[in-house]
Amino acid sequence: MTAQVLGISGSPILDSNTDRAVQRILQHIGLRTEFVKLSTLDFAPCRACLGCVNSNECVVNDDARELAAKFRDAPAFVLGGYTPYSSLDARTKAFMERMYCFRHISWGNAGKVGVSVVTTACRPGVPGLPPASETALSQIAMWMKEEGIENLGSLVVEGNVPCIRCGRGDACPASGVKVLHGPEATVASVGVRTFEEDESLLRNAEQLGEKIRAAVLGKESDR
Repeated sequence: MTAQVLGISGSPILDSNTDRAVQRILQHIGLRTEFVKLSTLDFAPCRACLGCVNSNECVVNDDARELAAKFRDAPAFVLGGYTPYSSLDARTKAFMERMYCFRHISWGNAGKVGVSVVTTACRPGVPGLPPASETALSQIAMWMKEEGIENLGSLVVEGNVPCIRCGRGDACPASGVKVLHGPEATVASVGVRTFEEDESLLRNAEQLGEKIRAAVLGKESDR
């Protein structure tokens, strides 16, 4: 049977904070779900070729076509991305672009419900740091609005820069550890942040899962 709720993560890191946050929400929905990690797929951004106008099917023959079919059939989704260079990551953005094929005439994504997860190393609201999570959340929210998708809420997870595991995070002059936390910061002093250490995030994830469940079941009862 097809998934009622599709969970999608744009993070390329194995078992990342983004992955686990998306999965936490899925676990508290109580419906048929499927988790998709975009880094395991081979697909490109939209070419803006308009080959999908008459069929509402993308003509680019890559893994996004199968993913699009799953997305088309799922009434709800959880979309997770992260914020390299203070904006939404390329894989998540490319996924959003490729769902454009359903837009023409039928407005095929309209009526879905969605939740977003954004993981960022830039703590929101800190003076001198870019509004990375706000930018990414805005990108996803405006995509939902343009597609006629109901936005049920979002989760912002404080994550980690790659510098904490590259082996040069303390010595590199361009280290994100020092850029974000000051010149005296070290990998050890900053530490590794995990999604599960924040109890409020866990509760919010559960509540978002419950909201998705209620929305999906409500739409089914209206049919």
